[in-house]
Amino acid sequence: MTGQLDTSLSPKAIRSAAVMAENIRYRVFEHVMANNGGYLSQACSAAELLATLYTVANLAPLDSPKVPEPFKQVPGKNAVYLNGGDFHGEMGPDRDRIVVSPAHYALVVYAALIETGRLEASALEQFNKDGSTVEMIGAEHSPGFESTTGSLAQALSTAGGIALGRRLKGETGQVYVFMSDGEFQEGQTWEALQALAFHNLDNVRVIVDVNKGQCDGPMSEVMNIEPLSLRIRAFGCSVDSVPGHDISTLATALTRRTGKPHFVLAYTDPVRGVPVLNERSPNLHYLRFTGEEERQRYADAFAQMEDSR
Repeated sequence: MTGQLDTSLSPKAIRSAAVMAENIRYRVFEHVMANNGGYLSQACSAAELLATLYTVANLAPLDSPKVPEPFKQVPGKNAVYLNGGDFHGEMGPDRDRIVVSPAHYALVVYAALIETGRLEASALEQFNKDGSTVEMIGAEHSPGFESTTGSLAQALSTAGGIALGRRLKGETGQVYVFMSDGEFQEGQTWEALQALAFHNLDNVRVIVDVNKGQCDGPMSEVMNIEPLSLRIRAFGCSVDSVPGHDISTLATALTRRTGKPHFVLAYTDPVRGVPVLNERSPNLHYLRFTGEEERQRYADAFAQMEDSR
């Protein structure tokens, strides 16, 4: 990596983010055990990414964790618009914005919000329940989600529009985007990259969970996207490729000023902390227990995680 660094985390902040990452995995694993499945590998791979992102982003503080409101009417007919971005605090001109792209990471995002004191822990009791905004696939009313991001890959375009608007208004806050590597198999991602580079939106910073898997199997077999860093650079953006579980390195890369839209490719382990998931490799996208025997193996693994806390 080259160029001047904007900031670096103190040893205390790094330790705090590391604890946050472990707690994110624990909360998601606990939820998976209680609900016979869920998006567990996403927590394994992205815990440090989200912990780092929520540590470095300049978000407005909240007086206390928020309790998500339920829908008052069917979606689309609400008298009061519900915006999941409210959990990021007041959006002042110098405050950063976080746009979450892979909506199926919602449970991991909720866990991160709980760990940062922005969401009441009891909110997970409403996860994927009728009438609840704490949805399994995050949308614009879900905690931590500013907008609906489509099936995949629309959030980068959304973030580009936000960043351009902020520049025109003279706002100094950054626009952070959290993405998954599977979104680089989508054409809209590359259209968005062209627009980011054309408008030189250097207030956009993207962190990508490169866990090398998607719902249909290994990325390399479904549609290979490597060498990803070279492709992104070819579109006019800057890139850092880093180990995805090293919080200090993640923070340094994520806050580095390059004068261009900046991407951090965080290469992660989709079974980190839960090695029993290797039994299902390479198809790790969603976990649903096949029977009591498999569930017991995961219960044993969860007990080991509890004991190590």
